[in-house]
Amino acid sequence: MNLVNSIEHKNWTRTGEFSLLAGASSRVPGMTDLWPQTRLRIPPRMFSRVFLPLLVWMTVVPPGAGGAGLSSEQAREYDTAIAKQRQGTLLIEAAPGAEVVVEQLRHEFWFGAALANQAFNGRMPAEERERYRAVFLSNFNSAVTENALKWHTMEPRRGSVDYSVVNAMLDWTDRHQIPLRGHNIYWGVPNFVQSWLKDLSDEELQEVLKNRGLDVGRRFAGRFAEYDLNNEMIHGNYYEQRLGKDITLRMAQWVRQGDPKAVLYLNDYDILTGVRLDDYIRHIRTLLDQGVPVGGIGVQGHLHGDAFDPQALSNALEKLSQFKLPIRITEFNMPGQRSRYYQKRDAQLTEAEEKAKAQALVDYYRICFAHPSVEGILMWGFWEGANWIPVSSLYKRDWTPLPAALAYRDLVFREWWTRWRGRTDARGRCEVRAFFGCHHIQAGPKTIEIRLAKSEGTKTVYLR
Repeated sequence: MNLVNSIEHKNWTRTGEFSLLAGASSRVPGMTDLWPQTRLRIPPRMFSRVFLPLLVWMTVVPPGAGGAGLSSEQAREYDTAIAKQRQGTLLIEAAPGAEVVVEQLRHEFWFGAALANQAFNGRMPAEERERYRAVFLSNFNSAVTENALKWHTMEPRRGSVDYSVVNAMLDWTDRHQIPLRGHNIYWGVPNFVQSWLKDLSDEELQEVLKNRGLDVGRRFAGRFAEYDLNNEMIHGNYYEQRLGKDITLRMAQWVRQGDPKAVLYLNDYDILTGVRLDDYIRHIRTLLDQGVPVGGIGVQGHLHGDAFDPQALSNALEKLSQFKLPIRITEFNMPGQRSRYYQKRDAQLTEAEEKAKAQALVDYYRICFAHPSVEGILMWGFWEGANWIPVSSLYKRDWTPLPAALAYRDLVFREWWTRWRGRTDARGRCEVRAFFGCHHIQAGPKTIEIRLAKSEGTKTVYLR
């Protein structure tokens, strides 16, 4: 059957939710079966504009196609590291000579993106909202609140707290089993501290900070996968200036009082460029020495320009790994904030610039995916209609996929995706190298879905 014709056209469901057609999963790996329990119905107009170009491209472009970037030797070195760090072994036991098919369903590594408020607060037209959500589900397995959890967004005036957008995001990600990062509980850069907070006495300020931590911890206990505790502290920390150097520890204690299992990340920028790397390392060490329960290191990935320095990125990741903590690239854009396009929201890239952007994305992801301490990369916007740097998007305003979308999918759902077919030997065994994550395995008439975790490395599957 023709690949494009294998996708069945459907009308919208009454609920406005989507479903991926289970029958298409084996024909369009990664596009349709990100989650077996999630079903996405695609109307013809959306199919022809958004998904058709991707599917056609995926059938004719070989893995790794693209322009210049990392040298071929460098790319091979990173690919060797990826094979070592991101793949384990499935030991499958079934009847002798049985045909075995292994199909990946989902990555363990976080390939995620930020969720825009307007897709969850009723301000985006319904058809566009559903398209936004559908394209998200077809590309990403994890998410982060772009603005919804920020204190100045939730409580611009004292006592008037808006939980509605956060709740809507949590409900949606829960339904689709998408881990959600909470960005952020506190943000002490003075420009992002509400004026009413600045008017409080020190005693009052400490009390409202405590209440904020307790409220977030208790209200959302067990629902957020992790939080950014106090955002961008090396670039400004109003709360520390007012209340002393142990305020970050107290913040963590308040949140943990509300949710003892809360995972608390640091998050800052200009780290992967190398500009503030040493400052950040000193900052992390100071907090750990104070006893702050740092659960992970967040590093933003958008302070470069039109391109990035691969050596600076690799060096920063290696230096940060000394803390033996998970690292997430929390906010990725290409081009970045220092590009000539940052202030030009109506700018358009030329065809050559779009190809260069796609290659830069491929190189950036390859370096990060190859490093054992990195556990995820989250884009800070993927669609021109809801992206603070529109030219860094994967999709144009009319949802046409750009070269970066095609290159991204080629990496995540082809080059780094497990698809294997073979037979067991005379003893009824076969061994399959597979990327860490969830997989569907069929051996003869028997099937099973399993999770191969990096922490275990090897998993034996019995289908006799």
